Amino acid sequence: MDFRAALLDQTRSFGELIRSADPSTPVPTCPDWTLKHLFRHVGRGNRWAAQIIAEQRIAALDPRDVRDGKPPEDPDAATRWLLEGAQLVIDAVDRVGAATRVWTFLGPRPAGWWIRRRLHEVEVHRADAALAVGAGYEPPADLAADAISEWVELMAQNSAQPALDRGRSLHMHATDDGLGPTGEWTIVHDDDGVWWSHNHSKADAALRATATELLLALTRRRTASDLGVEVLGDAAVWDRWLERTAF
Repeated sequence: MDFRAALLDQTRSFGELIRSADPSTPVPTCPDWTLKHLFRHVGRGNRWAAQIIAEQRIAALDPRDVRDGKPPEDPDAATRWLLEGAQLVIDAVDRVGAATRVWTFLGPRPAGWWIRRRLHEVEVHRADAALAVGAGYEPPADLAADAISEWVELMAQNSAQPALDRGRSLHMHATDDGLGPTGEWTIVHDDDGVWWSHNHSKADAALRATATELLLALTRRRTASDLGVEVLGDAAVWDRWLERTAF
């Protein structure tokens, strides 16, 4: 997958969706936010990441210190500001080198890590915008599947509160055609801690749905029952995973 092109494409789609709606529209999946808040969050988030990369920071950057972190009031200028922020992330990676290690909330990572992270941040917030205005949300299956993989990877690395109880396992299966192994996720907590793979395996709880439906359920944008996601086995394992993976 071309993460760079996808970041620009998803950012553009996000901007178009919000531009056509009332900025004061509430965003139910982001309590106390309006579309205006959501737009600023995504746009400033890309510039925040770009500045971390460009400055090769080894410590966090206060969001209040992000250069040009506030969108212009003019809708056309605001749209340009949004798209420029996504491009700044890509340009910063190119300047410092994708392998150069910089600060992330998981510890030092290669600068190129941020492109995929920002892609899926924008993608999920596009779902927020779509749900707020009643629009459809159908990302390509491979993009939704990669977002699931990235989310599971992030959550599995949270050692402070393991997403699964020791000895428990969770499996997800995407029903979309053509995904192959990338549409399977098995997460376990054993003697090695919490880890995951694309293996097809039996688990204490299993979910089956399209990649988009699984992504929306996994990120708590909609409930599995509302989406019609099939939950098999011990549903309490899934419930605890959701409780422990707030972000």
